[in-house]
Amino acid sequence: MNSFVPGLYIVSTPIGNLDDISLRAVETIKNSDIVLCEDTRRSLKLLNHLKISKKLISYHKFNEKKELSRIIQYLNEGKIVSLISDAGTPVLSDPGNILINECIKKNLKIIPIPGASAITSAMCASGFDDQFLFFGFLPKTEKEAEKIMRGLRDIKFSIIFFIPGIKVNFYLKLFKKHFLGRKLMIAREMTKIHETFYREEINKINMFKTTLKGELTVVISKKNNKTNNIDYENIKKQMQKYIKKYTIKDTVDLIFNKEKMSKKLIYKMCLDIKNNEKTN
Repeated sequence: MNSFVPGLYIVSTPIGNLDDISLRAVETIKNSDIVLCEDTRRSLKLLNHLKISKKLISYHKFNEKKELSRIIQYLNEGKIVSLISDAGTPVLSDPGNILINECIKKNLKIIPIPGASAITSAMCASGFDDQFLFFGFLPKTEKEAEKIMRGLRDIKFSIIFFIPGIKVNFYLKLFKKHFLGRKLMIAREMTKIHETFYREEINKINMFKTTLKGELTVVISKKNNKTNNIDYENIKKQMQKYIKKYTIKDTVDLIFNKEKMSKKLIYKMCLDIKNNEKTN
């Protein structure tokens, strides 16, 4: 029998399939006085599925500072407060860190209740090296996203990103620019009926012709030592310069004679540059 003490419980919830919740998480929510959640409508669906009725308080990135003192007061009163996210493990690319740090500061009890996570689910399905860096959501603007990727491209670990499906092609173009020579897996609708994994080498992956819905988890394989000495950024600049003067065939030959790269990859990069020129 679980014994619940007053404090803040960080409760992991399903990332898709509502049955992916631990027995301990169910008991924690049942014994909570208050449940903090991002979207009360989404959390209500989960609680209805579990046949649990609880007081839900909306707690998201736009009001987490405003609600902080009220929640701390509940905890000081000896209440059991659960923090859940819309899906998966709270705090990781979700609100909650401000509250947790305030609890640490005030010496209030914090109890993590582990469970489902899109990060670990995607990582274990990728087949990539299991030393990884989780970044989270990339910036929305090209300039800021490029800045982040320049700082990450030489890291010799697998890297995990979250991206909105509607902008998948926007980020794929940037991945091609900064992570050539590596592999990529895109996880969509994990644990749901339409769960899909797209696996391809970044050099070869094509843009999506239809818009993908929801949030995607992207895993990029660690840097391959064989490609460490290839400056793809500089090579791409050379290609852009040559393509303005010569045919693709001549450009491929020029690059091939200068760089230690396969002709197939050079040709693919040239085609990408040509296609981008047509769409811009």
